[in-house]
Amino acid sequence: MFSRSVAFRSTCSKSINSLRCFSSYSPALDKIKVKTPVVEMDGDEMTRIIWQIIKDKLIHPYLDIDLKYYDLGIQHRDSTNDQVTIDSANAIKKYGVGIKCATITPDEARVKEFNLKKMWISPNGTIRNILGGTVFREPIVIPRIPRLIPGWEKPIIIGRHAHGDQYKSTGLVIPEPGSLELVYTKASNGEKQVFKVFDYKSPGVGLAMYNTDESITNFAHSSFKLALQKNYNLFLSTKNTILKQYDGRFKDIFLDLYENQYKSDFKKNEIYYEHRLIDDMVAQMIKSKGGFIMALKNYDGDVQSDIVAQGFGSLGLMTSVLMTPDGIFETEAAHGTVTRHFRKHQKGEETSTNSIASIFAWTTGLLQRGKLDNTPDVVKFAETLQNATINTVQENGVMTKDLALCCGKTDRSSYVTTEEFLDVVADNLKASLSK
Repeated sequence: MFSRSVAFRSTCSKSINSLRCFSSYSPALDKIKVKTPVVEMDGDEMTRIIWQIIKDKLIHPYLDIDLKYYDLGIQHRDSTNDQVTIDSANAIKKYGVGIKCATITPDEARVKEFNLKKMWISPNGTIRNILGGTVFREPIVIPRIPRLIPGWEKPIIIGRHAHGDQYKSTGLVIPEPGSLELVYTKASNGEKQVFKVFDYKSPGVGLAMYNTDESITNFAHSSFKLALQKNYNLFLSTKNTILKQYDGRFKDIFLDLYENQYKSDFKKNEIYYEHRLIDDMVAQMIKSKGGFIMALKNYDGDVQSDIVAQGFGSLGLMTSVLMTPDGIFETEAAHGTVTRHFRKHQKGEETSTNSIASIFAWTTGLLQRGKLDNTPDVVKFAETLQNATINTVQENGVMTKDLALCCGKTDRSSYVTTEEFLDVVADNLKASLSK
């Protein structure tokens, strides 16, 4: 790990995850001071290339910032037996804010490609397990970019309870007729309770999953706090009519916290909370104008966040934030490492990769850092960079290929390259800051 707090320019090689930067340093003059360090987590493939350009052109020229750097590229994770991911999560715990580049979660093909020691689990999952908290995904709304659901005028934020449920379940294949039972053993006295699940007359499948009051409570706190911060109505959506005990527990915990801790603040802000059945909520979401938060269980949140991303036009316009009730904050783009574009980059071919969500990973993290540090100039810088990015598309009409396709444009003149887009953002940022 190392930290940097000086400006630099760099020339980077194209070899994966050994991105080498030859930097020329200059003193930090008239830069905005970021009071507390920020944890930076580097990533993989095309997003790693973009990440470096963002730092070189949009961050280091303007900020005096101490970045606690962790390389979460797949090859470095492998060489450290994934200890670097654990270290980065603990650093976020220490400093309060982390900004992460997209990373590879390897499958069998990736293990072979990089000659990995094993099929390492998702670094996002490791970080979530250490920090706890809730993942919120929010679209970046640019009026010029048509939405598949035109009525969505404001963001729809998806809060995913990324703990337990199907993602930590125990499944089994039933090979022959027999009986499946669920056994709960009390830790205090060893007393057992046995629940009959099903009597199989032929082969089949079975599943057991879990969650905890502590995790659900933290999920609720994070959701209520974000609703107050955004001044958006909050909806918890479950299927408690079917999963009476399981989903009913989510409903009861949310309601208890709302009535006893948050209701008065919600009323002051003229917003409200309510529980809705998931099927009814999805139907209402499609018909709505947006401008609310949906708190969803793990699987529902996974599915709905992708639906919302596409409804707003592109995964390249979706941010992801991990928030804990005690204020720990980690941001990243919601999309992956854009492997197909990276293969073209390796061959020296032209790419047109959308960097907006990666830029917003930086700005969202810096906004939180500025708010925690009570440094308005850092907050203003982050807001200015966000506006410069949006105006590149909205006002200048400059966009990458994915956004041009959203607008129905297919000719080569309708979009710019990866680097050209970031150059225009840099020009807009410089112009805005000089006013």
